[in-house]
Amino acid sequence: MYLLSGLSELSTALSRSISPENFTGEKGRGGMATTGTGEGPARELGQGWKVSPSVIIKPGETFTMGEIRESGVIQHIWLTCFPAHWRSLVFRIYWDDEETPSVETPVGDFFCNGWCERSNVSSLPICVNPAGGMNSYWEMPFRKSARLTMENIGRKEAVLYYQIDYCLTPIPDNAGYLHAQFRRSNPLPYKEVHTILDGVKGQGHYVGTYLAWGVNNNGWWGEGEVKFYIDGDREFPTICGTGTEDYFGGAWNFEHPQGQYGIYSTPFLGLSQVIKGDGLYRSQQRFGMYRWHIPDPIRFQQDLRVTIQALGWRSEGRYLPLQDDISSLAVWYQSEPHAPFPALGDANYLEVI
Repeated sequence: MYLLSGLSELSTALSRSISPENFTGEKGRGGMATTGTGEGPARELGQGWKVSPSVIIKPGETFTMGEIRESGVIQHIWLTCFPAHWRSLVFRIYWDDEETPSVETPVGDFFCNGWCERSNVSSLPICVNPAGGMNSYWEMPFRKSARLTMENIGRKEAVLYYQIDYCLTPIPDNAGYLHAQFRRSNPLPYKEVHTILDGVKGQGHYVGTYLAWGVNNNGWWGEGEVKFYIDGDREFPTICGTGTEDYFGGAWNFEHPQGQYGIYSTPFLGLSQVIKGDGLYRSQQRFGMYRWHIPDPIRFQQDLRVTIQALGWRSEGRYLPLQDDISSLAVWYQSEPHAPFPALGDANYLEVI
């Protein structure tokens, strides 16, 4: 109900949209292209008839999807590209002319699809619909500028369709900037935890986690706890969960009905993807999970660190520290400036194999 609250209130904000049909988002300048990826099909119809619906990003190229030089807020991003590129196209966002990005992640992981295989998601901020339509409704305010880029670190050119919907409007002083950071442990070293987020400095609140989890052992893999170390916590956290499936809103190994994983996708949490082995070359099970802390953000004033354990079972009812392939995306809002992110890694490091 709170999402519709205020929807009827009139505003002086100005609606704009950037896409390959209007690269600058200027008023009254959409659909004017005379060249583009659609000029062949539109050759008999001409200007205004879907002449430039997409862009081609060559290997090694960084394409600027959009640059806005006023105060405003991005309200919706839609894009689509082939799944083979979801780990080799790197999505970045820079706020207010900053030198390092506030958002840096393979594009598939930003949209809860980290395994380069399509998976529908029906959540509040992220929706992925047939067949690979990726939507973000994360609120993204900025005061001076916003720049969105896509880098192709792969070996093949990529076709990208996209649209960035935003409005030009003053931003309140207490509004934070959206941040998103990707990390991968492959494999996770024995008896170590996977770090979802670390090095955050400043005031803000944590709003979401996506995990792409590849299992390298038999048996159940989700006994590990998620921990939030807030404002100076060292050895022990302020917030400690009770298990992986519990954190993502499930229970008892996600097993329902008996003998199989129960896939679910809800507004705030889900086990949205289960990839089963085929008995031949697809030997490992892989999972995609998300939890959005929208009604329950994790607030911090100075710093934040987030980790997850990887635990299974061994003989005699003992925990087994796992050495799995774990990728994570952490999403949070904070004041600027932010601490620089760790290096993302090259195409071989990110590749799903």
